[in-house]
Amino acid sequence: MTQLVPTLDHVVVNVRDRIDEGAACYRRLGFTLTPRGHHTLGSMNHLAMFGTDYLELIAAPPGSTARPEILGSPEGLNGLVFGSEDAAATHFAMVKAGIAVHPPGEFSRPVVLPEGNRDAVFRTVRLMQGMVPAGRLYFCQHLTRDLVWRDEWRHHANGVTGVARAIVVAKDTADLGALFARMFGPDAVRPIDGGCALTVGLSRFDVVSPETFHAEFGDAAPDPAGRDTYMAALEFRTRSLDAAAAALETGRVEGARPLGQSIVVPASSAFGATLAFCL
Repeated sequence: MTQLVPTLDHVVVNVRDRIDEGAACYRRLGFTLTPRGHHTLGSMNHLAMFGTDYLELIAAPPGSTARPEILGSPEGLNGLVFGSEDAAATHFAMVKAGIAVHPPGEFSRPVVLPEGNRDAVFRTVRLMQGMVPAGRLYFCQHLTRDLVWRDEWRHHANGVTGVARAIVVAKDTADLGALFARMFGPDAVRPIDGGCALTVGLSRFDVVSPETFHAEFGDAAPDPAGRDTYMAALEFRTRSLDAAAAALETGRVEGARPLGQSIVVPASSAFGATLAFCL
């Protein structure tokens, strides 16, 4: 059987029941956000669309029981989503690899367009709860890509064109590395200083020790909230570090600072996720 090749669909920042504040925060960070979406699952979102991937801000109404994984999780990065061209085939491949996954599920959300309203439709394959203590991993197939990747939503004051890296902090980096190897084959995972990395199309997911992460980001790191394994940071490609710096200054983002060849925003200024902008 042909091994699945991992590609990045999107990354998810949980803003819990504070969707207005989360959207305002990410607009100050220089992102253009889509109009608010309302899923048939009961959740709400805003997206920052890039070239081939995107950032999702996810939330649930206060007191909602529809999405317990949202309100029951801390704010910050909590979802890494792989692309799928065929959810049924992806499900088959994961089961064949011995990965505990739910059957494909379908949901939608209305999209308001000048020419009229349509429904964006998605099929997902989610890993079973408990498979990944760091957060949520799943696959997403888009049945209406034209309603998601629209040019008017791809222009950002900070110059971002895509996700370069997501960083997971893990007490035992080998555990998640082994899961990635089972999902995509051992050649997809390689060692790096302090952990391992999965190549995901033009991006990568780094799994690093707490010591390695803090050596890179210091006090810009998120509050682990008692966790020893968690999704911690996102690094974005930008066309211009000057544009990114100007957007952060305009947004009066506290704590943003140069770090090597990038600009870092502390998790305290980005709803619990450390952000970096690089060329």
